[in-house]
Amino acid sequence: MATTATPYAQLSPDAVLAAVESAGVATDGRVLALNSFENRVYQIGVEDDLPLVAKFYRGGRWSDAAIREEHAFALELAAAELPVVAPLVFADSTLLHYSQFRFALYPRQGGRAPELESVENLMWMGRLLARLHGVGSRDVFHARGTLDRANLIQMPSKAVLTSPLMPPTSRDRYARTIDVLDALIAARFAAVDGVRNLRLHGDCHAGNVLWTDSGPHFVDLDDARMGPAVQDLWMLAPSPRALDLLLEGYAEFRDFDRRELTLVEPLRVMRQIHYAGWIAQRWDDPAFPRAFPFAAEAGWWERHLNDLQEAAGSLDAA
Repeated sequence: MATTATPYAQLSPDAVLAAVESAGVATDGRVLALNSFENRVYQIGVEDDLPLVAKFYRGGRWSDAAIREEHAFALELAAAELPVVAPLVFADSTLLHYSQFRFALYPRQGGRAPELESVENLMWMGRLLARLHGVGSRDVFHARGTLDRANLIQMPSKAVLTSPLMPPTSRDRYARTIDVLDALIAARFAAVDGVRNLRLHGDCHAGNVLWTDSGPHFVDLDDARMGPAVQDLWMLAPSPRALDLLLEGYAEFRDFDRRELTLVEPLRVMRQIHYAGWIAQRWDDPAFPRAFPFAAEAGWWERHLNDLQEAAGSLDAA
């Protein structure tokens, strides 16, 4: 039986193939592990057809209802002709079960990393995000939650403070810094009261955009939540000029509340806090020490804490 420490211990290649075949897919025995830490993702060879991608969900992270909301959002975006890789439907369901595992199957979609220094590409991405947000604004998530301080500051910082990774000599300073940042970020969000939350991609960085000869497409809605539109914009912008170009393209299809620009720095800091908490929370998973060995070093936590204190100073000055 898989445990919290070894959530995928029973997910052998044979088990992966058996799960996919339980959906009625005739595999050819080929299994290629793809890069993923939170979930486990594999390319599966299919007899006399194109390969599929199988995504096995980490137990305990999302409820079935939350996963189905993600899938429904992806299918809604695809129906609106947005370039999104959506899950396949088997027997009227996108969420499949095998043994203790929950999984979904997707068409394989290749592509290359986007070139986000290009004016044309940035405006293209801005237009696509405006259309994505237009669809996202039609309804709300009920089970997936919101990109807020509880999810991105309070819970991950608690994971850090209870983790053996955080050096004992730094715990008090870390706790005080988090308290200061939480208050400053709360004030920044309160200052733009009335900014609308909508259904977002949620993790829209360059790694979740693949480019083909026909243009870009979005992958991996695993972090989709409610939140402000700017969350899907700032991570794609390598510079202030790039953000301006994204917004220029965005404005062709959808109005943007420019008050949200004051949330970019708070959202950036919240992502830093969440990243450290994510590593701390998952450290018992054997994949994490191998992938993030730096988190076992006191020096990394010292640099992380210094970055957070610098961010607190900048937010306070602003």
